[in-house]
Amino acid sequence: MKNTIMDKERLGAFIDAVIAIVMTILVLELEKPQEYSLAGLWELRASFFAYALSFFWLGAMWVNLHFSFHQVEKISQKTVWATIIMLFLSSFFPYTTKLIAADFSNSTMQAFYGIVVLLITFSVQYYYRTLYEINPKMFESYNIRRQTWARYDIGLKVLGLLLSISIFPPASSVAVLITLTCLVIPNQLK
Repeated sequence: MKNTIMDKERLGAFIDAVIAIVMTILVLELEKPQEYSLAGLWELRASFFAYALSFFWLGAMWVNLHFSFHQVEKISQKTVWATIIMLFLSSFFPYTTKLIAADFSNSTMQAFYGIVVLLITFSVQYYYRTLYEINPKMFESYNIRRQTWARYDIGLKVLGLLLSISIFPPASSVAVLITLTCLVIPNQLK
């Protein structure tokens, strides 16, 4: 009996398509300036920041998924469902991005954004675990290295969420920016 339920390229194409759609929706959610001038664009700086942050965070997630998928030989039913969960949660990103763009200093919206980011992060971790279960030799060194920096990544995001709820509303976005620029992208470039 075969352990795989579908060809890995088909799952990879599905991931690519959904992430591309989510990233496209992000830009469609940007507001038009009230005044077509530099001042009008400047008023939308929080929207542009939220858009750029979310776009590059999703882009970094896609880069990680794409890189690791080259090492995959087999996928399981668990992997397919982990993918569905990960993409479902990712589809909330345009909505949460629009909410923080509308009121960047709103602790409730920042907390919601932070929760969605953490849920996506945890779903990505589960996705990798399902791949490791069915491809253990291929992912040994990658999994150990990933677990090391993933702890810092999750810790910073949790800290950002707690700070957003308590004393500094934009902390969730700042935590995503820090993890993206100091952990995720540098580890991808190694």
